Amino acid sequence: MAPKRRHVEVEPVEIVESTRKSDDPPPKKVRWINRQRVLVFAARGITYRARHLMNNIRTLLPHSKSDTKMEKKDSLSAINQICQMAHCNKCIYFETRKKKDMMSNISQGPSVKFLVENVHTMEELKLTGNCLKGSRVVLSFDKNFEKIPHLVLLKELLVQIFGTPHHHPKSQPFIDHIFTFSVLDQRIWFRNYQIADEDGSLAEIGPRFVLNPICIFDGSFFGQKIWENPHYVSPNKVTFQKTIHRRLVKNAASHKYKNRVISKVIREKREPHDDTYDLDPTEMVFQETSEGKVQVKKKRMLPKKN
Repeated sequence: MAPKRRHVEVEPVEIVESTRKSDDPPPKKVRWINRQRVLVFAARGITYRARHLMNNIRTLLPHSKSDTKMEKKDSLSAINQICQMAHCNKCIYFETRKKKDMMSNISQGPSVKFLVENVHTMEELKLTGNCLKGSRVVLSFDKNFEKIPHLVLLKELLVQIFGTPHHHPKSQPFIDHIFTFSVLDQRIWFRNYQIADEDGSLAEIGPRFVLNPICIFDGSFFGQKIWENPHYVSPNKVTFQKTIHRRLVKNAASHKYKNRVISKVIREKREPHDDTYDLDPTEMVFQETSEGKVQVKKKRMLPKKN
């Protein structure tokens, strides 16, 4: 017969984490596998607002690179060569001739053309949020990005551009802010929030802008249109009032000062005025006529103060 096995109780062994001593070699760095680089630059002659927005995007993306301004006479296909020389596989190009910008996946495509609207930079917004430069980000997308076909493609492109690669040399190893992409009025609304507390409270950092998609090309800055926005109205097209949309926007902005002055005059007439100085009772008693003669004007004299 086989001998019976005895049940022996083994005390649990406490595992102590190894601590690094001063003489030990530094830990081995984790290899950076996702080598995403985004080139962010613009055409020559951009506005100050577009320049500030471009600098804000460079600050938010630690894996971004900058380049000199591109000449207007160069074709868009030259951007692919610029990105290859800068070792970038993604690109954000600002072109303010029509106040548009483009995002593209270099060498394969696709590329998307947007009209940027309602731009508010981090410098002009009085927001309370703040985050560490180079920290990782959480991307939050609307549920419509999973239902509509062209938004599914845009979501993948936005994830590859705005998502910070893991173990990037210029990135921080923690997460403290979030990018939100919401779909409203056939447009993509971008917001940037800081994760303020552990309970999930958010504080907006900025910048703010709205992306109105125009069309999607199958190549990088060239190729055939695979989608076009049927709800997009070009600023150069004539509206139903037979006036240009941009002219309406400029006229509305020019009337702001006029309306402010008119409202100020109306407010001054409506509010009572308290004179804080004594009036001269002999003022305007003598008035000179057009013929040069002095005419005595009758005026009730104020009672003399005691």
